[in-house]
Amino acid sequence: MQVQHVGYRIRGFYRVAGLGHRWEMTPKDAQERLRIVQFWDKHGLVAACDAFGVSRRTLYRWRAALKAEGGNPAALASQSSAPKRRRSPKTDPRLVAEIRRLRTLHPNLGKDKLHVLLRPWCAEKGIALPSVSTLGRIIARAPDKMRHSPARLDARGRAKPVRRSRKPRKPKGVATTALQCLAVDTIERVRDGLKRYLVTFIDPASAFALAVALPSKATRHTQAALAAVLDLLPQKPQVLLSDNGSEFEAGFAQTLTEQQIARWYTYPKTPKMNAHAERFNRTIQESFVDYHEDLLFTDLARFNQKLAEWLVFYNAERPHHRLGQQPPLSFLLQHQPQCQRWWTHT
Repeated sequence: MQVQHVGYRIRGFYRVAGLGHRWEMTPKDAQERLRIVQFWDKHGLVAACDAFGVSRRTLYRWRAALKAEGGNPAALASQSSAPKRRRSPKTDPRLVAEIRRLRTLHPNLGKDKLHVLLRPWCAEKGIALPSVSTLGRIIARAPDKMRHSPARLDARGRAKPVRRSRKPRKPKGVATTALQCLAVDTIERVRDGLKRYLVTFIDPASAFALAVALPSKATRHTQAALAAVLDLLPQKPQVLLSDNGSEFEAGFAQTLTEQQIARWYTYPKTPKMNAHAERFNRTIQESFVDYHEDLLFTDLARFNQKLAEWLVFYNAERPHHRLGQQPPLSFLLQHQPQCQRWWTHT
């Protein structure tokens, strides 16, 4: 069977079609200016100036721009009209000093309150009182934003340096393949003042999940859990997704660095960025933890043994709706053939 395009053997068809597509993508103001230039070509310069109220200089400028872009109508789109040279605002230094004094005396005082407190001072000094918005801009122009943070002291009474590092966040709309990303989270259970934790790992693409109960969320425990999970996986993930919890720092982060695994952090108080891990936490609690909570606080080793048996059922037998009623291992065997070599280890 032969398949032929609509414009087959029609000379100039695709060129016209491309122009039509380009016209649809052209801004409305550029289309209107192109019509004015075409009116000029048809009826003359004087008629175009009288009909549309456009100066000769503007018409010639439009024609030159259109010619420079090879007739592309998008060249006539309006550009930014912001001035190239902008005046820098000039504020009385006495006013800036007074704002800084007030925000030092009363840390992080807002612009609305500053406007009220500055009114008698400005009247006394003979300085015009700026508006609330202008006060906000004066504060924003300061290099330190006139903001002061309380000093934090260590155990010896020395000031701690402020260390802030930009954390790589999970990109919006990112889609990962099987075993490319590993999402991790923790579950906390409390009984009679005693705390127990579960650290959970899940692959968002295949829903393959692992978990282990820990006596605390110290990094030495989460680091050991991460090392065990990496040994079980048929291939090393490229990135790990977690929240900003302290249990995922220190030794845990060191293992990721040694294994050359990238890191994504979720924003604070944004659990939906790690939605797959949160949903698995609900599943494991409703299906297993609630029925074996006594073992979690009395016999942690026995709890982990039963948890391993439940995880075998979850990964090898339990149907998952989003996988077409397949268990995660069946999905992995279809999309990751190398997983078959690790079947006995899993």
